[in-house]
Formats: sequence, structure tokens, C-alpha cells
Amino acid sequence: MSDLLGSILSLAFLAQVLRITVPYTLAALGGTLCERSGVINIALEGKLLIGALAAAIGAYYSGSVFFGAVAGMAAGVVFAGVYGLAVIRFHADQIVSGVALNLLALGLSRYLLKLTFDSTANSPVTPGFGGHVLANPMFWLVVALVIGLQVGLYRTALGLRIRAVGEHPEAADTLGVSVQSIRWIAVLAAGALAGLGGAWLALSNNGFVAEMSGGRGYIALAAVIMGKWRPAAAAAACLLFGFAEALQLNLQAANIGVPRELIQTLPYVLTMVALAGFIGRSRAPAAIGQPFDKP
Repeated sequence: MSDLLGSILSLAFLAQVLRITVPYTLAALGGTLCERSGVINIALEGKLLIGALAAAIGAYYSGSVFFGAVAGMAAGVVFAGVYGLAVIRFHADQIVSGVALNLLALGLSRYLLKLTFDSTANSPVTPGFGGHVLANPMFWLVVALVIGLQVGLYRTALGLRIRAVGEHPEAADTLGVSVQSIRWIAVLAAGALAGLGGAWLALSNNGFVAEMSGGRGYIALAAVIMGKWRPAAAAAACLLFGFAEALQLNLQAANIGVPRELIQTLPYVLTMVALAGFIGRSRAPAAIGQPFDKP
């Protein structure tokens, strides 16, 4: 037990928490931006998964981590474009469309994995991140994104428009704000962020593994709610979930006598407890989930 406590209080554990937190944070930032514009983003899970696969393919064939990250972002944007067509252009139900895209990502990723690498389980080893997480420029990019989105949503004209569209789309429209254009910007930006989160997953593990998103998109949605649709607060919630995941990994390694399957549920149990405590006191953007069609 003393060894376990020592590992939890170490700098290595802190680095592990930060590394695990990054994809949660990127997905949660995308979800916050999207939902602030009035669009529910259940499809974050699928965007993480597709972004991870695209990053692995890009890194493998280019030999470059940078091109892998760009490929992940691009795949997230394309996937977000499909979602945008369904929910913004054709006013499909946002929950149903998001679940459908998550299922599509699940099947499509296995098909593309088989087509590209002749495997349905994993890709070959690809270039990936090396060294300490604090020495990784992408980590500091994520920190900058958290600060930038927090400031941008509350201190810029575009941020005001995004919040206006999410709260009162009819009023925003009468003032000359294009509701659909703002929602498209938010949805595509969310796709880029979630795709980058998927790229982090693949590049930090030197390859892609089937279903490697592992429910992180759904946990990111919980972080959005816990953070009351504020970027910095959502990122703080992601840090909590990153701590829970790192803790369960260390508990498994310590072999403390608790069944492994029970320990693995820790992040998900924490998500349920956190939501039970926060969801009743959280106020979502008033127009979230509501389609808007200009008369």
C-alpha cells in the first residue's frame, strides 16, 4: 500500500494524469463550443475514434507525427461535416444522428483498418510522441486552446454570437446573425478538436487499436455538463476524470486484491456520481437541441 501511495504522489503519476487528460479535454472543448451554439454533440466518441485512425494512417505513411495530427484533425472535420449536414441542414434529430455517427465510426474504423493494414485489431507501430508530456508542444497547444476558448467565448464578438445563437437564435437572427453559419463554424471546430484528441490517443500509443476511444467521448460530454458549458471548467472536470483513469491503472498494477474488472469501472462510476451531483444544478444553453430554420 505504501508503494501505491508513493506512486500516486510522484511526478510520474502527475505526468500520466496530464497525458490521459488531453483527449478528454480536446473532446470536451469541442462539445462545449458546439453546445454553446445550440447543437448537441453526442458524436464526440465517433470523432475521437475516426481521428485516432486517421492519425495512425497519416503518421505511418508520412513518418511524421505532425502529419498524423493534421490527418486526425481533418478526419474529425469531415466527420463533423456529415453530422452538420444531418442536424443543421436537414434538421435531423441531434441525439439520434449523434448515436448513428458513433455506430458508423465503430464499423467504419474496423473496415478502414482492415483495408489499410489488413487487420481488424490494430495498426502497425507508427511514429509517436516521445519524452515527457510537459516537453510535448501539443500539450501546450491544448493549454492555449483552453485559455483561448475561455476568453474567446466571453470576450470576443464571435463568442458573443455563438452564445447568442445557443441562447436565443430567433433574437440573434433578427439582429442579422446567421444562426446556421455560426452553428456550422461551431460544429466543424468541434470536429477538428475531437479529431485532434483522437490523434493524441493514437500518437501517444504509437498506433491505433480498435475501439481505442473507449467511451472517452461520452465522458467528455459529462465534463461539459460538470463544467456548466464553460471551457476552463470543463477542462478542470477532464482533469478529474484523467486522475480517476490514472488511479485505476495504478491500482491494477499494485494488485491490491480487488477484482480487476471492478477497478476498471472507476472512471465510469465517478462520471455517474459527478453527473448526479452536477446535472441538477447545471443550466444548458436554452436553445440546445433545437433546429432553427429562418422563416
